[in-house]
Amino acid sequence: MTMIAQKEQRNQLPKEIQPAFKELNVLQHLRNAGFKKRFGFSCSYLFKLIFVLIFYHKNWFRLLESERGELFSGKDAVYRFLNHSGYAWRRFLTLLSAETVKKVSSLTSTNRIKAFIVDDSMYERNRSKTVELLAKFWDHAKGCHYLGFRMVTLGWSDGHTFLPIDFSLLSSTKSQINEISKKIDKRTSGYKRRTEALKRAPELIPLMIDRALATGMTVSYVLMDSWFTFAPLIGEITRRGLDVIGMVKNTNQRYLVNGRKLSLKELYCVATPVQGKNRGILRTIRTQMVPGIPMIIVFVRHRTNKNEWLAILSTDLTLAEEEIIRIYSMRWDIETFFKCTKSLLKLQKEFQGRSYDMLISHTTIVYARYILLAWQHRQNTDERTLGGLFSLLCDEVSELDWAIALQQLLEILNDVSQKAGKKLSKLINRQLQQWIMALPAYIRVYLTNWSCES
Repeated sequence: MTMIAQKEQRNQLPKEIQPAFKELNVLQHLRNAGFKKRFGFSCSYLFKLIFVLIFYHKNWFRLLESERGELFSGKDAVYRFLNHSGYAWRRFLTLLSAETVKKVSSLTSTNRIKAFIVDDSMYERNRSKTVELLAKFWDHAKGCHYLGFRMVTLGWSDGHTFLPIDFSLLSSTKSQINEISKKIDKRTSGYKRRTEALKRAPELIPLMIDRALATGMTVSYVLMDSWFTFAPLIGEITRRGLDVIGMVKNTNQRYLVNGRKLSLKELYCVATPVQGKNRGILRTIRTQMVPGIPMIIVFVRHRTNKNEWLAILSTDLTLAEEEIIRIYSMRWDIETFFKCTKSLLKLQKEFQGRSYDMLISHTTIVYARYILLAWQHRQNTDERTLGGLFSLLCDEVSELDWAIALQQLLEILNDVSQKAGKKLSKLINRQLQQWIMALPAYIRVYLTNWSCES
């Protein structure tokens, strides 16, 4: 009993993280998602141990080799927890993100634009050979192939705070290296995630949005890059009552203008030039994406190559060109998120497991770390979260008029002056008179009665 107590005590969360853990009910969401064990270290204990591992500035292997290694649970307990196929990691992430979005929304104006952001990123495992569902993908940025997965992520943003909501690690049926393990129980959540990994991203994104909307999240737009702005996916999103704003690239996609089907380059030629102070906006046109989705396409100047242009579409026909560009700029939040999780939160690097379950579980924990840090950042940068002082002050000011408060303050000083000696009383009155005369005229109006009495 003594050894277990020491381990539990040693695994306490850092003081900087404890308040956020309680505010977001992280462990409660873990239990609500069905994370339970019959014996041994609890799921909450193991989750906290892995969660705070990054704050020790060591990987799991080095931490066990250190002097403190005996104070933590064994290696097998942690790996069994991460490799368990029965845990509903997606449900946990959905509950945690929904709780955080609710808290962040309370600090956000109702007039502020909120949006879902969809994008994918590489999940590299180039040194692996036997990882379950490993596949070969083409990296367009580097111009070479890589081994790993395609990590499709759905996030929520209000322009200030980005929160990951859902993700899927996609394999490939064409370039797949390893198949699904035959030992996996087909009734588990892990098997469902494996079958999902063999589907195409446009099939999964609408389902991700449905799960997010079911939690009560409210947004107006779905932002996406040119890899996703195709008619089938845009049609699925608009049928859910959401508008799409995204970059468009020149493909075989055609656009309807006066009964003619035009390519993107041909569309640019017939678009109306925009005249105004913003020289970055070149042209704009209202069109329909085949098979008949109405939209506005804005052509903007390429930042690095002024002889080229970029095209941004919007299915919201009421937006001005500048507003479309401003809203689309929020999409960069997810790029920052990918960079942070890989460079700072040790995604892809902290654990080198071979099962698909470990990839899902560790990625979820990394996403949970980001959610917690994003919430703490919002608290530190938003005045309304400083211990509730902002809200209390607003309530108090609304109930007490400032002029009345000033009169009451002067009455208190007048009482003190009358009870003091003659010299001190004259000094107080003289100083108050000088102070009142130095005030603006619209404030002195409220103090004329007191001035006359003095």
